Amino acid sequence: MMTHAYSELYLNDARRSLSSMFDYAVNDCKYDIDIFADMFVKSGYARLFETGNTSVIAGMSGIELADRIIECVYDEEIHYNATQPLDRSPEFWAGWAIAYYQWFSRNRFRDIFEKVKMSGVVDMYPVYHEMDITHFCETMDNELVKMNREIRLKKIREAAGLSQSELAKRSGVNLRSVQMYEQQKNDIDKAQGQILYKLAATLGCDIEDLLERPNT
Repeated sequence: MMTHAYSELYLNDARRSLSSMFDYAVNDCKYDIDIFADMFVKSGYARLFETGNTSVIAGMSGIELADRIIECVYDEEIHYNATQPLDRSPEFWAGWAIAYYQWFSRNRFRDIFEKVKMSGVVDMYPVYHEMDITHFCETMDNELVKMNREIRLKKIREAAGLSQSELAKRSGVNLRSVQMYEQQKNDIDKAQGQILYKLAATLGCDIEDLLERPNT
């Protein structure tokens, strides 16, 4: 039986919250939806959602959540008047759908948005908004698998502008080990904690970012 991100008891609250959050942020606050999705992650509220924090999932409205995110990112209290109906826009559906997918898949919002941007989810609205949510989840799974073909360590290393040998030298991890992990001949998820710590510290990322299956 599949274990989901948090109790199903809070799923409807989570979906209502993210639906109205994205709708309000785009249609009333006039944020680009991808920029606001990034703010959601950077503010730390995405992580609270993922871990089932009930004070965030069920303890505030989507509008309150959006205001908290804006305040957190810009360090100032800002509130916009909600003039939209908050239930009919493509952005509302996108929030509703992505909340379900995160709960269903247990993927971090950060990882989801790296592969499929929220603007891409909005683009799915005409096709998927009247379908059963399972069709949306299947499409999202396929997109994430397609984007995950290149191992995370390699993507993060290249983004940091390091060669394999430079990473090995700076981290103190054997070059052959780095190569074996990137070629998937060795499973990085089974690497010793000390090795993962050295790689993550050198690359400036979290250990979880290097794992191929961080939720298992």
